[in-house]
Amino acid sequence: MTQDATRQQANSAELYRMVTEEHVCPFGLKSKDLLERQGLEVEDHLLETRDQAEAFKAEHQVDTTPQVFIDGERIGGYEELRKYFGLEVPGETEVSYRPIVAIFSTAFLMALAVAWVALDTLWSIRTLEWFVAISMCLLGLQKLKDLESFSTMFLNYDLLAQRQVRYGYVYPFVETAAGILMLAGVLIWLAAPAALFIGTIGAVSVFKAVYIDKRELKCACAGGDSNVPLGFVSLTENLIMILMGLWMPVRMYLL
Repeated sequence: MTQDATRQQANSAELYRMVTEEHVCPFGLKSKDLLERQGLEVEDHLLETRDQAEAFKAEHQVDTTPQVFIDGERIGGYEELRKYFGLEVPGETEVSYRPIVAIFSTAFLMALAVAWVALDTLWSIRTLEWFVAISMCLLGLQKLKDLESFSTMFLNYDLLAQRQVRYGYVYPFVETAAGILMLAGVLIWLAAPAALFIGTIGAVSVFKAVYIDKRELKCACAGGDSNVPLGFVSLTENLIMILMGLWMPVRMYLL
């Protein structure tokens, strides 16, 4: 009988998970939720002390909890359970654009909200400016949450950081500050050159690494812990900063 057929016939499962006064296992809760969403009746066994948990692991010769059994067969923990149901395992995929999609989608919606409050309309040139400025702030925040990891990944491809290592630590502050100033529409004489500078260095670095050297790297644009591939998206981000750095002084002059 195939595994698919076995999954279709199974209608109950046993789950052993830790629930103590100090700790409620999050993966146990996720496993229970997944089993129930798959239509299985769950026989939920709570391991309420460390001694109970250690005794269970020794009995079944496993290193961790939770543990799931379906039709008497041990499936394993939460990740193994997802594999059993043919679902993607979080963190298993090597590269993902999900962080970038989330950041730019949020930035766009925030720009629309600001435009509605400030201008009583959703769409204008200012909406695009706010979108880029907010995106810069959010991207900078992702880098600032772990400067060490960001700077390490950044050093893989940024040409200036490879010559001046401290630039990798300064970059997120410059990007965030420029985004905030552009969002407020103040000190454009400072924000625009800053965006133009980091955008130009970034664009040249990405283009060289990806399109000339043909290297397969992860982009530090969403922080040092991201799995975003270095390539078109990274280059586009830098080109947008270049355009913003050129456009903002022109707009201020025209107004």
